[in-house]
Amino acid sequence: MSAPASAPLPDRHPLDRPIWSALAGRQSALALGHALARRIAPDYGPFAAALDDGPAALDALRRLVPTGERVVLLQAGATVLPPGLVLERQAAALQMVLTALKSVGGSAAIEPLGPADAAEMRALADLTEPGPFARRTHELGRFFGIRRGGRLIAMAGERLQPAGFVEVSGVCTHPDHRGRGYAGELMAAVINGILARRETPFLHVYVTNTGAIALYRALGFVPRCEVTVSTLSAPGAGFAGLSP
Repeated sequence: MSAPASAPLPDRHPLDRPIWSALAGRQSALALGHALARRIAPDYGPFAAALDDGPAALDALRRLVPTGERVVLLQAGATVLPPGLVLERQAAALQMVLTALKSVGGSAAIEPLGPADAAEMRALADLTEPGPFARRTHELGRFFGIRRGGRLIAMAGERLQPAGFVEVSGVCTHPDHRGRGYAGELMAAVINGILARRETPFLHVYVTNTGAIALYRALGFVPRCEVTVSTLSAPGAGFAGLSP
C-alpha cells in the first residue's frame, strides 16, 4: 500500500509541490502510489500530486483516483490537469513561511489533543471548514486545543511535512467563541513546537481570506508564492459530483 521514500525529486524548492515533497519523503508511509504520482491514504485526507507535468506522471496520477472519488492538488503556479479527471473547483492561495514568531498575547488554557479527542476534532472541523479534515487527519502531526465548559472550541495543528518544513493547518474556532485571539494562541503553540525541532513553519491561505492573512502576518509569516488549489474528481456511470 505504501510508497517507498525513494522517488526522485526534480530540482525545485520542496514547497513548490509540498504534497509531493511530503509524500515522497518522510510521510511516504501514508502514501499510495509510486515514483510518478502519489496520494495520501484517504483516511488522512484527499491530497495528491504528480512528480511533474509530463504525460506519464499525469496518467499515473489519474490512475490513483477511483471512479466517484476526488483529490486535491496544491502547487505553485498553474496546474496541468490529468486527462480523464474533471476539475470541480480551483482557487488561488498564498503560501506563507514564518520568518520569526512575534509575541502573542492571551492566557487561554491550551492542551495537547490526541486519539481520545478525534471525534470532537472532526466535529469542530466539519462545523468550521478549515480545510480537508478526514478521519485520521489528526494523526498527521501535533494538535493543540482550547476547551470551554469541557467542549473543544478551538484547535490548530500540523499537516504536510516536507523535509525541513511543517505545515500549520486545521486552525479553527467555534463561531460562538471567535474574536478572542484563540487562533493566534494555538498557532503559537504549534509554531513553537516546530521551531523546537529546528524546522520552518509554513501555511496556506486563500487569497480572499484577508482576515486570516492579516493574522498570519501579525504572527510573523510572509508570503513566499501564490499556489493553485485544484479539486479533481473521477466521474463514472451515475456520478453526480461530490459536495465540498
